[in-house]
Amino acid sequence: MKILVTGGAGFIGSHLVDRLVQEGHEVVVVDDLSTGKRRNLNRAAEFYKRDVQGSRMEGVFRRERPVVLIHLAAQMNIRRSVEDPLFDAQVNILGTLNVLDHAVRYGTRKVIFASSGGAIYGEQDVFPAPESHATRPLSPYGISKLTGEYYLAYYQRVSGIQHVSLRFSNVFGPRQDPYGEAGVVAIFTQKMLAGEQPIINGNGRQTRDFIYVDDVVEAHMAALGKDAQGVYNVGTAHETPINELFGKLVDLTKSGCKQLYGPARKGEQARSVVDASKLRQELGWEPRVSLDEGLARTVEYFRAL
Repeated sequence: MKILVTGGAGFIGSHLVDRLVQEGHEVVVVDDLSTGKRRNLNRAAEFYKRDVQGSRMEGVFRRERPVVLIHLAAQMNIRRSVEDPLFDAQVNILGTLNVLDHAVRYGTRKVIFASSGGAIYGEQDVFPAPESHATRPLSPYGISKLTGEYYLAYYQRVSGIQHVSLRFSNVFGPRQDPYGEAGVVAIFTQKMLAGEQPIINGNGRQTRDFIYVDDVVEAHMAALGKDAQGVYNVGTAHETPINELFGKLVDLTKSGCKQLYGPARKGEQARSVVDASKLRQELGWEPRVSLDEGLARTVEYFRAL
């Protein structure tokens, strides 16, 4: 089938496009290359350099008429969302609304939306958090992702379009940008391999649910292949303190780095871990790659650059 992937030159998007092409789908990629890379583009996919907020998106939908839209393009930097909530809303709310409106208008039957399992819940009451957990986002980024979910539910009610929101925990793996503010594994790995000193934000005791990018790709494939609808967490249900992650990467990179701490970031929660039982039970998905194996693969990727 024909599938349009926004953000398809980015970290998660490019891995997903590769998998979709491998499965024989006709794939269309939209990316403005602000964070995505041309080298990540799959040559078998049709590529449009477009901003998801722009009026030229309509031409893509009119020409391609995708059966499925997978919307990954986003402003994903929590710190930037705190510093510039307007920019975050323009990309993550208005950009999402723009592509959803065109999807409905031009006959798209299903939307898979990249949401956030950490930022949406805020400080958790339950560990790991199920999809029914209260949503109390601490950052504009979390607010914008939750808003995207609400718009999806609205369009489902008024047009019947099928929708799935995948609430990712902390995704890591090859192709992640080590120069942005998101992606602590990539940032630490790149600095350690370069002989530089990474800074741990806060006291390092904050925890995250780290999930390897291939498992996130397979969650999309599960949502694509089944008659699914609604919200699903995508994570491992396992908490890893940042201090522990740092130690694992020191060992893998054979770095002499010591733990050095900086100020905590505004808008980030102390503990974040999600329960993906619903995705497992309804769609048959399981995370396959352990944290240790995923970190080893990631370090080898950055070492080879």
